[in-house]
Amino acid sequence: MSDHLVPHVEMRGIVKRFGDFTALHGVDLVVGENEIHALLGENGAGKSTLMNILYGLYHPDAGTIRLHGQEVVNRSPRDAIARGIGMIHQHFMLIPPLTVAENVVLGDERSGPLLREDRLAARVRELEERFHIGVDPDARVEDLPLGLQQRVEILKVLYRGSELLIFDEPTAVLTPQEVDELFAIVRTLRDEGKMVIFITHKLREVFAVTDRITVLRAGRNAGELTTKDTSPPEIARLMVGRELRQVHARTPVSGSGAVLEIRGLHAQSDRGASALQGIDLTVNGGEILGVAGVGGNGQSELAECVLGLREPTSGSILIGGADIAHDDPQRTRERGVAYVPEDRRAEGLVLAFTVADNFILGKQDHPPFSQRGVLDDAVIRSQGDRLAKEFDVRPPNARAIVANLSGGNQQKVVLGRELSEQPKLIVISQPTRGLDIGSTEYVWERLLEQRARGAAVLLVSSELDEIRALSDRIAVMFEGRLVATLPAAEATEERLGLLMAGHAEATPA
Repeated sequence: MSDHLVPHVEMRGIVKRFGDFTALHGVDLVVGENEIHALLGENGAGKSTLMNILYGLYHPDAGTIRLHGQEVVNRSPRDAIARGIGMIHQHFMLIPPLTVAENVVLGDERSGPLLREDRLAARVRELEERFHIGVDPDARVEDLPLGLQQRVEILKVLYRGSELLIFDEPTAVLTPQEVDELFAIVRTLRDEGKMVIFITHKLREVFAVTDRITVLRAGRNAGELTTKDTSPPEIARLMVGRELRQVHARTPVSGSGAVLEIRGLHAQSDRGASALQGIDLTVNGGEILGVAGVGGNGQSELAECVLGLREPTSGSILIGGADIAHDDPQRTRERGVAYVPEDRRAEGLVLAFTVADNFILGKQDHPPFSQRGVLDDAVIRSQGDRLAKEFDVRPPNARAIVANLSGGNQQKVVLGRELSEQPKLIVISQPTRGLDIGSTEYVWERLLEQRARGAAVLLVSSELDEIRALSDRIAVMFEGRLVATLPAAEATEERLGLLMAGHAEATPA
């Protein structure tokens, strides 16, 4: 800790056990006044546990917490809120039918049973103006995009007088533009005298918005750094305990020609609006084609059409020369198409099932996993043990319940199921969303292995770093159209950003 830092929050020697498992081994965290402090670590490093202790959701088994030099014990979130601590959760806790102002005051009706809506709206507007948080107090939350819903969460904690704001993975559901807007709000909070703890997996965000960094690894302090004096490789080494390997995607691969050909594809969204407008796209064997774009511009509908999950209104989707545009998902998979969905918990896994059971989803009614409609537990368990080891699922226990695994290990289960069949085409959407850098590295390496063996990969991602690191070519979508397809070597971040915002280029690449 630097000599000039004034510690307003001190957590010293924090220990937390869950049965025989020790999640925190004497962890220290010090946050100074007017500071944006990053809390980093891989999944399972103890970040959320430490913050849940500060917020009063968990009670430490040892250690002390001091606020402004005074030792405190937060027995519940109510205690933490009363002491000026607020948490903005990754999954918003809002009541959709209520207005912004009603959500802000909900649970803290200090005006008594007869709430004055005009006073509520005036107080919300006062907070909006002070902290430059633009959102209509009279709007219903259900009508707001996710970026604006997050602003409502921020207003909620400010309304309660929070001096320390904890952001838990705040950019996981935001578009790049919304991320920039959030960073501007966070800087304003600091400039207005607030303290901010910023939990994230993304090193780029650390350097964009934070002042100092605490790194946790396996429930212990791994380092305390000043952001301007460190580098991404140093932080990554502290997080994972080793040097990360460099990804080199664009080495020559002997391709096998077009695996996926899309011509004149049109499709509608769930609400009946036009989602795809004349998409023409080719993905070759031994190639990763990245699809970039701000969320909601047709990328999800494109993937769903290829998989048979969405019926196109017109156009063709050819795999191996056969038009699959109107096939169901089962027939599509039988043609050698694998799918890793963007929401692994809701669409890729059955959380209540074991690792072994999830490895055979979609194949459970075929030999060798079942005979005459009866599942063969021994075969399923043997396959599960093999794939858990091959895809480095931790713990490597095929009987573990998938819901109890970290996000990175859940993604390994999905990858193990989809990639173990040696598919011709892999459609993978947001493959590293919510994953730490170690798990991200693992996913990237598996995709490059598939490329090297000649598979075609259609990669949909909102992470430009990911798209640029892995792709051979990059297609950019805007409002349901492909506005450009260019070699990855020519796809600078600035160029992609302009294309994603709908700025057409004078000369197509």
